[in-house]
Amino acid sequence: MANNTRFLVLPWVSVSHLASHLLSRIARRIQADWLAKYAHGLACLETFVDTSRYRGLCYRAANWQLVGHSTGRSRNDREHRLSVPRKAIYLYPLGRRFRQRLCDDT
Repeated sequence: MANNTRFLVLPWVSVSHLASHLLSRIARRIQADWLAKYAHGLACLETFVDTSRYRGLCYRAANWQLVGHSTGRSRNDREHRLSVPRKAIYLYPLGRRFRQRLCDDT
């Protein structure tokens, strides 16, 4: 699984469907790039959207699936003290058998 850490189209950029177009191009290309660099493929892509600031419309328009919300902790929160805004979690499967690939032990 690969995480899409940053994706922002600024409000003054006015190109129809730019965000969903870019997300679909990334989804088509990332498998080959990942194989070339790491010698294994990906099952799906994930991203986290801060819904207090953004609505995640570009992900929904690009057929990403809302699968839930985070608990409000950061991956850097080793002492359970850091509180960050809850985020919506979106996934984009990169194949029909992505669930099997994620659960495979090998």
